[in-house]
Amino acid sequence: MADGSAIEWTEATWNPTTGCDRVSAGCDNCYALALAKRLKAMGAAKYQVDGNPKTSGPGFGVTVHPEALALPYRWRQSRLVFVNSMSDLFHAKVPIGFIRDVLAVIADTPQHTYQVLTKRSLRMRRVADRLDWPANLWMGVSVENDEQLDRVEHLREVPAAVRFISAEPLLRPLPGLLLDGIDWVITGGESGPRARPCDPDWVRDIRDACENAGVAFFHKQWGGIRPKSLGRELDGRTHDAMPSRVAAPAAVVE
Repeated sequence: MADGSAIEWTEATWNPTTGCDRVSAGCDNCYALALAKRLKAMGAAKYQVDGNPKTSGPGFGVTVHPEALALPYRWRQSRLVFVNSMSDLFHAKVPIGFIRDVLAVIADTPQHTYQVLTKRSLRMRRVADRLDWPANLWMGVSVENDEQLDRVEHLREVPAAVRFISAEPLLRPLPGLLLDGIDWVITGGESGPRARPCDPDWVRDIRDACENAGVAFFHKQWGGIRPKSLGRELDGRTHDAMPSRVAAPAAVVE
């Protein structure tokens, strides 16, 4: 676990699985893969913080970590937890039985609120009716360009208490974005030495769509080689809105 996460929209991270592979353009400059390579170069085949694995296997192979399932029970104070910052829970190589185990831990620790983010929205939708969806789980999809808007459609079909979109890295405008059944949208530019540009007008369009739909809007960063140097302001203000941590399970949007 990492308390005091550098990710602006969460408070801690928990990685019961690690490893991933490319699925779309948003993966091209993956921070998790870059971190895994750095850790391996340092000789850390399995780097851990408080027993929480951060990378795994040869390359960036998908690995499940049953020993990490015990971690949330040790946390004394409630926190907002990003699940699998170093992986994708709905990757095809993560067994559905282990997905159930992760969700069972979430349900059994209602003092915490958990955020799960996936690019594998089709698998998420296909297995949704075989899972129990805890009331303290926020389910999100990554949408980096208009080619990935089908992920939002898949998300609408999942009975999560809170549904959210992470448009980070935002690589193109999202003119076809519909927000029915969506509770929260995060935007952000790409970071790192190969960061692709994020046009402020793309973010403004999403902000305005959120305001019109009554959806919470959070702008994380502008990106670049040194993201913090560019700040987080859009038109002279920061946008930090978040959904309520207490939510009833949402109805599936037909």
